[in-house]
Amino acid sequence: MGVLVSDEMDNAEGGEVREFTVPTEGIDRLDVWITGLCEDFSRARVQGLMKAGRVKLNGTPCLRATAKTKPGDVVTLEIPPPVPAEPEPEDIPLSILFEDDDLLALDKPAGLVVHPAPGHLTGTLVNALLYHCPSLSGIGGVARPGIVHRLDQDTSGVMVVAKSQRAMDVLTREFASHANIRKTYLALVHGSPSPLEGRIENLIGRCPFDRKKMAVVERNGKIAVTNYRVERALASLSLVHCQIETGRTHQIRVHMATTLGCPIVGDAVYGRPGWDKKLVPIPRRQQLHAWRLELKHPVTRQPLILEAPIPEDLNRYL
Repeated sequence: MGVLVSDEMDNAEGGEVREFTVPTEGIDRLDVWITGLCEDFSRARVQGLMKAGRVKLNGTPCLRATAKTKPGDVVTLEIPPPVPAEPEPEDIPLSILFEDDDLLALDKPAGLVVHPAPGHLTGTLVNALLYHCPSLSGIGGVARPGIVHRLDQDTSGVMVVAKSQRAMDVLTREFASHANIRKTYLALVHGSPSPLEGRIENLIGRCPFDRKKMAVVERNGKIAVTNYRVERALASLSLVHCQIETGRTHQIRVHMATTLGCPIVGDAVYGRPGWDKKLVPIPRRQQLHAWRLELKHPVTRQPLILEAPIPEDLNRYL
């Protein structure tokens, strides 16, 4: 058995930290050993914490269950706090583009997380929506009320939210099938795509070498389609108009960086930090903006065209 150093320390996120020392007889697999010591955790849960960098061996994140250990090594397990079942309303300003009894459209600023998750338990769009519209609670579930699609934290632009269950049902179905939905983004990229206009269609799936990233793959992926057109060619940058037919995770970011070789300015995951540092000012986030969303109103079925103005941080490069 391992020696339990402490199982009630707090971590910086308000969760729990458990520490163990490797016994003199050694261990074969970290995940199996930790699971044996933590009866409240499954092996899959421990493996998930390892992949997230929350299992440390002598202070260094340990991502491999078969990592070499020696007697006396200290293994630290960082357990994030649970996400509250019901987010609390928070008075966070919203930039509203359209609103009626069934639908709300807004311009999401960069930096705003859509719904609570470990590391972002408060200050999210959901918290703001519950304050703005108290009746939203429970529509489509208590954790993500009204949410039918999402944008990355650092992507700005148009989002719609269902304010009634009938709107939720229709929008959920149409966003899943892409029926009656047309999404157009503006992306500021390094270089100039060649050709200047085209259609990208390939498979996108989890990167086999980094599970936190997406990648163009030959199998075990989903069809991703992006129609692009260069709107404006600048000195070393291009403003690209991207109309997507599918909504895969990080789709535009992967297509710009991998398929076209023109990564989005400021993209910390798929971009080129060295190129970003040459820009004035240095970008603080990925320059991707959900500019226009065309859809049918979920109840009246009238066509809606919603546009979010180009944000200031993107506009200063144009």
